[in-house]
Amino acid sequence: MADMRETDLYAPVKAYLQAQGYEVKGEVGPADVVAVRDGEDLVIVELKLGFSLALLQQGVARLAVTDAVYLCVPKPAARGARAFAGNVRICRLLGLGVMTVRARDGFVEVQCDPCPYAPRKSKARKTRLLREFERRRGDPNDGGATRHGLVTGYRQDALRCAVYLAEYGASRGAAVKRDTGVATATRIMSDNHYGWFERVERGVFTLGPQGRRGLADWADALGGD
Repeated sequence: MADMRETDLYAPVKAYLQAQGYEVKGEVGPADVVAVRDGEDLVIVELKLGFSLALLQQGVARLAVTDAVYLCVPKPAARGARAFAGNVRICRLLGLGVMTVRARDGFVEVQCDPCPYAPRKSKARKTRLLREFERRRGDPNDGGATRHGLVTGYRQDALRCAVYLAEYGASRGAAVKRDTGVATATRIMSDNHYGWFERVERGVFTLGPQGRRGLADWADALGGD
């Protein structure tokens, strides 16, 4: 790809469109490629060696002329696949199509066609988001991060366990669960994600030095009920 030029993309794209019955011409007005087929809206293809904000803006500008706008770039190497996939998703959102040209043989592949974007809703993601919302006590993040980081429902539950142990000393997980209302108290203290808890014996936990520091650092994160 390093030795490719934008003009190297033109011949493969032209041949690809001609094979589908289009008449194709390059550099028509501001468009890199314009293709026309009887009775159909014209197709515009913008050629670039890589994605950029300028290319996306260019593609959106062409939508004022036709709904059939494609952005064409060289097919990325495997190491760039993730970033490329993200750019294709952005193009879908904008209603733009994407073509790629393989450097070694000029093979043209349509990654997506231009069409109105209708994202599929994820019920699982929505459920997770609502569960975290309901678990969170108060609104400790003020729309952003605290001085130590984001306050999650999990951290608030861990803090409630820590507060209990600081007041009552070593306790059984069942007692912490009962008195704090944290249903997963035993699991939280056992997993010890933040390094706050120490196991005294099976099912019994106490608050360690790191936990006391955590209480001091996160004292304002418990939120209201």
